[in-house]
Amino acid sequence: MKKSLICILILFMSLQVNAQKADSTQVVRKNDVRLMLTDLINNAYHFNYERLVGKQLSVGLGVGIKSEEGLIRLSGLDTEHVKTSDLDYSGFKIVPEVRYYFKKSTLYAMDGFYIGAYGKYSRFKSELFGTYINDADESFIIDFDANIRVFSAGLLAGYKLRITPRIVMDFIIAGPGLGFYRFSFKQKSDLLPDEFYEDLNEALDNYSLFDFINSDFEFKRVDTRSRFTVPSFRYGISVGYSF
Repeated sequence: MKKSLICILILFMSLQVNAQKADSTQVVRKNDVRLMLTDLINNAYHFNYERLVGKQLSVGLGVGIKSEEGLIRLSGLDTEHVKTSDLDYSGFKIVPEVRYYFKKSTLYAMDGFYIGAYGKYSRFKSELFGTYINDADESFIIDFDANIRVFSAGLLAGYKLRITPRIVMDFIIAGPGLGFYRFSFKQKSDLLPDEFYEDLNEALDNYSLFDFINSDFEFKRVDTRSRFTVPSFRYGISVGYSF
């Protein structure tokens, strides 16, 4: 995905060379509104507003909403004892950010290469549903509601291409950071035996989603809340309008 994004950026930059010339009489438009195109494939709608507050400095705020349907789905567990359906999730995110545009690459206001910093708050809901079979061949229903809150912060670098004086495309090329996750669970089914949590944690040991979680993380009957920290990364392509 990242390689494709860079190739598209290079293509558009080559087109811009012949399409734009620096013009000192150009009207400076201090506002951008954008739609994140890459989020649409996961049935998420992410809108950004950006405001120029200095010659090369801007602040922005993004808001995104996601429904349960989408291209990205987490595969369910399928072991001898624990079998669950695929995991869907829905929720929202809020992303404030600040950007600095390099003067040498700027033809109009808020375009060209930039670096910046961002924060992100996300909140999602999901369900874990399936069947647990213990060593005595007894069957139990797995039915949990999950609430996930994520606080992320990091740096970003990218390029904003001005197609016309009013139409822009924004490429976030790199956005490394850290994500602080908080999970809470509510059991809706009948009481599960103690060995269920041991078998569930053993099943999750081989689940790629948890590769970066520290070894102290595990599900327990007496603790329905968990937290951990993992690396996060932002990238994407958006199209917008300046005014």
